[in-house]
Amino acid sequence: MSEPVLLDIANGIATVTLNAPEVRNALTSELRTKFRYIVGDLEFNDDVRCVIIKGAGDHFMAGGDIRVMQDRLKMPEAERRQVIMEGIHLLHLPLFAIRRMGKPVIASIQGAVAGAGMGLVGCCDLAIAADDAIFTLAYCHIGASPDGGSSYFLGRTLGMKQQMELAFLGDRFGPDKAKELGIVNWVVPRADLVAETGKLARRLADGPTHAFANAKRLFNATNHLTMESQMQMEGELIADSMCTEDHAEGVAAFMGKRKPVFKGR
Repeated sequence: MSEPVLLDIANGIATVTLNAPEVRNALTSELRTKFRYIVGDLEFNDDVRCVIIKGAGDHFMAGGDIRVMQDRLKMPEAERRQVIMEGIHLLHLPLFAIRRMGKPVIASIQGAVAGAGMGLVGCCDLAIAADDAIFTLAYCHIGASPDGGSSYFLGRTLGMKQQMELAFLGDRFGPDKAKELGIVNWVVPRADLVAETGKLARRLADGPTHAFANAKRLFNATNHLTMESQMQMEGELIADSMCTEDHAEGVAAFMGKRKPVFKGR
C-alpha cells in the first residue's frame, strides 16, 4: 500500500503530496495522521525554506471521505460525536503548524478543491491554481457546516454575504472566480502548474525567509490586536529583522547594485 502523504526535500524546498488519488485525496484517517507528522516536522526543519502542498493525480483535495461518514452513521450518537471531534482535532494540528511555521507555504492546486480542501488552501500563505481547478465549500450538500479552518480563513478573505453564499449554496466555481475572491493568487494553464509552482517556490526559498517569518507573524496577528499592540509588534519584529545577516546582505547588495544572496538568518 502506498504512503498516504509523500515528502520530497530538495534544495531548501519541501514538496508535500497528498497521495490518495483514488479518493481525490480525501481526508482518510491515514492521510490525516501522516500529514500531521510531516507538516509538524517541517515546521522545525531549518534546512527547509519553502513548502509546497499539492495533491496527487487530477485533484487537490476533495474534503472528507464520504465512505467514512457513511460508516460512522452506524455508531451511537455519543460515540459518533467523539470520533468526529477526534478526527477534526487531528486535522487542526497541521493547520496550526502551517500558520506558525516561519517559512512560506504554497498551495499548488488542480482539479477538485472541496470542503476541508478549501480550508487547507486558505491556511497556506500563497495559492497557485491550474485553469482546471474547481472550488466548492460543499458541506451543505451533506447537511453539514464548514470545518477544517474554512470558516476562519474565508472569514478573513471574503465579505459576510460572500461567505454565506458559499456556505448556503455550495455552488462550484472556477479558478478565475477564486482569484477574484482572493482565495488564490495566480491562475496558470494546467500544463504549466508544476513549473510555475517551482519557480515561485525557488524565488521564495532564495528570499529573506527570516523576514518572511516575521511578516507572517504580523499578518496573523492583525485581527486580534489593537493598533497600538500591532505597531509595537511591528517595531519589535523589524528590529529583529534588521539584526540579521540577511538585512546586512540586503543593504550591502543595494549599495553595491547587485542581487542579494539571502541565507534566512
